[in-house]
Amino acid sequence: MVSWPLARPERSPHHGDLRAWLRPEPLDPAQLLLPPLRPISPDRKGSPMSTVFGAVVGAAHSIIEALAAALAPLAGSLAAALAIIVFTLLVRLLISPLTYLQVRGERRRATLNPQIEKLRKKHAGDPMALATETLALQRANGLNPFAAFLPALAQAPFFMIMYRVAMNAPAGAVLGIPLTAHLMAGLPVFALLMVLAALIARWSSRRMPAEAPRLLKAMPYFTVAVVAWMPLAGALYLVTSSSWTALEHAVLRKPVSTGNR
Repeated sequence: MVSWPLARPERSPHHGDLRAWLRPEPLDPAQLLLPPLRPISPDRKGSPMSTVFGAVVGAAHSIIEALAAALAPLAGSLAAALAIIVFTLLVRLLISPLTYLQVRGERRRATLNPQIEKLRKKHAGDPMALATETLALQRANGLNPFAAFLPALAQAPFFMIMYRVAMNAPAGAVLGIPLTAHLMAGLPVFALLMVLAALIARWSSRRMPAEAPRLLKAMPYFTVAVVAWMPLAGALYLVTSSSWTALEHAVLRKPVSTGNR
């Protein structure tokens, strides 16, 4: 952008250089009239939700560091990794009653399958009536249709918290590989964790009903890809959490007779 003068003294182009006569005057920066940049206020706060989430992440990080300090005399450089595992187990133990409620609901729902099948035949051409009567039947037998989602809803915030903790993992290492390392920087340890995740995924997939959709049976293997993507601290959390889920399935989802409530 250049600024041309509004008026210049008349001068014959025959006197002197025509290009010099047409050359614009130097640009004055004041003529740009650019608005000044506003500095970002250092005390600017985010939304209340982000503030609460940051506080929870900070609390989780502090607990893991405290556990690592307590385990350091025995575990040495493995203290931080063991602290992540212990913290994960404690949180999963805390939300395990929700899993119990989910499994109990599944068992009660199984006892209602004959009645639900009769409703399906009765209202084959009326999906709205089928849904209404099925919901009424479940409520009459003390079933909450949303109970099956409780463990997943409880684990979702925990996953986000542990992801943030893993992105800023405490100082520590596993076999000399820092907890902040990714796949290519810690291939031996990651290979072991990915094998464990694949074995757990295979076991979980094979325990699903034969009529389950293929996509649902493939979902457990998604954990293997996430383990390969996250830093080592996050991979430790994910494998530990998946192992706990497999243990819960083995203990709580044993085959039962249809009359067992």
